Amino acid sequence: MPDGSQVRTAASGALLTVPNVITFGRLCAVPLAFGLIIDRHLAGAFFLFLAAGISDAIDGWLARRWGNGNMVGAILDPVADKALLVTMYVTLSAVRELPDWLAILVVFRDLVIVGGVIVLAVLGQQVTIRPLYISKVNTTLQIVLVALTLLLAGFSLRAPIALQALIWAVAASTLASGAAYVWVTVRNP
Repeated sequence: MPDGSQVRTAASGALLTVPNVITFGRLCAVPLAFGLIIDRHLAGAFFLFLAAGISDAIDGWLARRWGNGNMVGAILDPVADKALLVTMYVTLSAVRELPDWLAILVVFRDLVIVGGVIVLAVLGQQVTIRPLYISKVNTTLQIVLVALTLLLAGFSLRAPIALQALIWAVAASTLASGAAYVWVTVRNP
């Protein structure tokens, strides 16, 4: 069985690195998560979401440890994360576990950021995407809200004050994060 250095040598520059395969698996979990929520198997969706979070930590750790992170992984990882989060918000809204307006806000913020990057690229501007602190806070809050919503709904638990507080925290941080990206982009074209 190959040790880490042999795997690193064999996979350097390869598309099929272990971290990329794990990330691709997380991307493939998106339709399954959608189906579980639509079919009201929210406990199963909770465990799938938890597994996706753990896999995200593992693939990042492996890429750093083995030194075989590459451009494919650098693109695929945030796409998988964003696809899962957006799907969670839209689907949890569709089954009335989260408010529609929050799902719209979360998706709209992402569309503004992606749309802005595309417009700048088309205009020939160099596009550098650096996560802002408020964006990291927003992502963390979004993840916690999805996990709490799935946990509560999946196991028939109640925590209405915590849920409402998180909904408003996600809304505020989503607005702040979107505004911060627009501000940074306008100031530094």
